[in-house]
Amino acid sequence: MQVQLTKLAHARSGDKGDTANIGLIALRDDIYPLLVREVTAERVKQHFKGICKGQVERFELPNLGALNFLLHESLGGGGTLSLMTDAQGKTFSTALLRIEIEITDQEASGLELA
Repeated sequence: MQVQLTKLAHARSGDKGDTANIGLIALRDDIYPLLVREVTAERVKQHFKGICKGQVERFELPNLGALNFLLHESLGGGGTLSLMTDAQGKTFSTALLRIEIEITDQEASGLELA
């Protein structure tokens, strides 16, 4: 079954120069392993194809139930140089939450996906 990340997590994003930084935080502890399994650096790179020109790094923060992604070369040079509409990457978190991940029916039965 396909589930959009909006039902499983919340996110926050920002910038550091030309690198967008996105934190993806599981809504509950039991969701975190699904995020680790399904939301890989490669998947995020593909999702931001055409925007992210550099590599994507993923950092796992199990004590917070979160993943942190750095999307290098994504902001057109950064806030003071870029002509992009979102030169600080503030909307990147919302864009990431649009990803749909695959979970089993058994995993879904334990989640309240209203």
